[in-house]
Amino acid sequence: MVLADRNLDCVECGTSFTFGADDQQYHQEKGYSDPKRCPTCRQARRSQGNLGAEGGGFGSSYPRQMYPAVCADCGSETEVPFQPREGRPVYCSDCYSKHRP
Repeated sequence: MVLADRNLDCVECGTSFTFGADDQQYHQEKGYSDPKRCPTCRQARRSQGNLGAEGGGFGSSYPRQMYPAVCADCGSETEVPFQPREGRPVYCSDCYSKHRP
């Protein structure tokens, strides 16, 4: 199937934007539906953090629960976004980047 550029209307601001053939191919490969907002409105929506309120998880307006921990490598005190469990090492951000593949 040959894909061609299509013009779509933004549900947010009503302007017409081009949904390019390359973008269509990418959306099909990932199983995404067609975009409903123009690139400008999508960017504004991301920067406002509205995705967190809808369960998207990005940019949530709620403060994240952080837990105190001691880094298993360097011994520095740090905070992590999960409850540390006994027997499982916890690393500060510097040490974690060394352990990550």
